[in-house]
Amino acid sequence: MFYIGYDIGSSSVKVALVDAKTNQKIAVVTEPKNEMSIDALQLGWAEQDPEMWWTHLCQGTKRIIAENKIDGKQILALGISYQMHGLVILDKEKRSLRKSIIWCDSRAVAIGDEAAIEIGEAKYGSHLLNAPGNFTASKLKWVKDNEPELYSKIHHYMLPGDFIAYKLTGEVVTTKNGLSEGMLWDYKDKKVADWLLNFYGIAPSLTPPVVENFEDQGFVTQEASSQTGLPLGIPIRYRAGDQPNNALALNILKPGEVAATGGTSGVLFAVTDRENSKEYFRVNHFAHVNYTAAKPVIGTLLCVNGAGIQYSWLKRITQAVNFNEMNDWASEIPIGSDGLTILPFGNGVERMLFNKTPGARLSNLNLNVHGKGHLCRAALEGIAFSFAYGMEIMQEDALEIEVVRAGNDNLFRSSIFSSTVSSLIGQPIEIYNTTGAIGAARAAGIENNSTKDYSDRVAAIDRVSVVQPEKTNKAFFDAYQKWKEELNSALKN
Repeated sequence: MFYIGYDIGSSSVKVALVDAKTNQKIAVVTEPKNEMSIDALQLGWAEQDPEMWWTHLCQGTKRIIAENKIDGKQILALGISYQMHGLVILDKEKRSLRKSIIWCDSRAVAIGDEAAIEIGEAKYGSHLLNAPGNFTASKLKWVKDNEPELYSKIHHYMLPGDFIAYKLTGEVVTTKNGLSEGMLWDYKDKKVADWLLNFYGIAPSLTPPVVENFEDQGFVTQEASSQTGLPLGIPIRYRAGDQPNNALALNILKPGEVAATGGTSGVLFAVTDRENSKEYFRVNHFAHVNYTAAKPVIGTLLCVNGAGIQYSWLKRITQAVNFNEMNDWASEIPIGSDGLTILPFGNGVERMLFNKTPGARLSNLNLNVHGKGHLCRAALEGIAFSFAYGMEIMQEDALEIEVVRAGNDNLFRSSIFSSTVSSLIGQPIEIYNTTGAIGAARAAGIENNSTKDYSDRVAAIDRVSVVQPEKTNKAFFDAYQKWKEELNSALKN
């Protein structure tokens, strides 16, 4: 018997099949072969057709069933991971009214900023644990202000994962953790933040009913069964945004545990049971996948937009065969890259830098000394230093850090990168071999929020290595201090 997990990203849809008894991965497929398109009608906009996600999910589901020669009736339940902060709107016939305004769309920044000023930190801090920001609620307000005729037809708003669940089950529902990703969950009052909707002039009735994770959230319909090959009537038992779900996949579920992701952007996701903070701008706080009103588990997320994208850019510039070749070049260079310093912030505004854009910068280049190995080492160090800088922000917010886990992919495959991060934060980094789609599939088998057994099983399967901090780490800290001086100089300009 099997579980299936979906990871609905902005570039692709991943489908994972896991053994229901052992939690072992059977297969993962990706649709489409090329990246999905993102429409940008204006600078800073980013939209996708929700039906495109559904089309690729159907194709991927049929593929994974056929390629692994399983009987669809052996699939027991489904889990869904999805791109966070997006907005999907439906009319009363449950038809999508417009393309989804997705996570990287910045059109509602000014709306969130103005709301923060008018509402005040005392209110949004204690109730939302975040400033309103450029999240789902603010994007819905943008539709109301700029597309009033279309807004008048809205019967429900939802997040991307809710739309996929609707297509599978015919039920329009959402979750507490999903609402928190859109700045729509009130942690203090333990309910939907209707007061924020009212502030924006949005009817609270547009909010779908709320369901819990690790319980039946709806059942596959006949129409969805025929389009996907899934058996009729199996339940969806889990849904979460991609970063909280990545944390679950890495077995990050308890206070003191931190998930680290080093992809195109970098993410630190720290779990706490505190419902207070002094950081509402540089980091965000979301209800974790195992959050309940009785037992609040909060995930504090810090994002570094300029991370792996810089290393990918450098690969193109140096014409390296692959990242392994770049890592080999970098390994020949000493810690600190002989004085060469690189800031990786060339992928838009950085929330952890108060939405400033220092850009990607190369400093102290010596044409008689530095070569491609120095560029590669300095790039890896610059990204690692940004992770350490983010961890300092989290620790300033009094978050306890006991365990750090990362996926065995992207930047953390580089021993230079992982060793630099580990040495600077003074913590071992456990490396896990898993993905978001696999995590979502396994989560479909968790019952009644009993995550302890899940944690024990996953740890036994997925942990592949541990990166230890270097005992002699002065060189790391000296290089990091020089990097911070360059960053402070850039932020003053």
